[in-house]
Amino acid sequence: MTATELLPIIALFSLVTVEFGGHALLRFITVDRTELGPAREQFFRAGHAHAGVLLILTLAYFLYLDRTDWGGFLQWLFGIMLLAGVLAQSGGFFLHLVAGAPERTTPGTHLTRLGALLIAAALVALGIGLIQAL
Repeated sequence: MTATELLPIIALFSLVTVEFGGHALLRFITVDRTELGPAREQFFRAGHAHAGVLLILTLAYFLYLDRTDWGGFLQWLFGIMLLAGVLAQSGGFFLHLVAGAPERTTPGTHLTRLGALLIAAALVALGIGLIQAL
């Protein structure tokens, strides 16, 4: 199985967890309104939104990854880098929600920034791969 066959499947099943998160968020803002509080609710929303949008990005990414001339190793490397970045960026918001403090840098905010760097590196790599394949 290749990276562009397996990794999109992982992304699709991950979207189901985002859907469940949307259900939980809806419950928090309608039924359990005082459970999170305003600051924690913002981080929940940010983590949920980033996860959903970035997982959709991965589906497009894997379509284009097949258009590069890269062998299996580089496709696996950059595909996993992208998925790890998505998990780190959105997961960092949730980590901050659980263990962070408003208006303070925490391990969650560091994880979110690391995720952004991984995503950016994977996107730049794909751009270079597509240029090389022209």
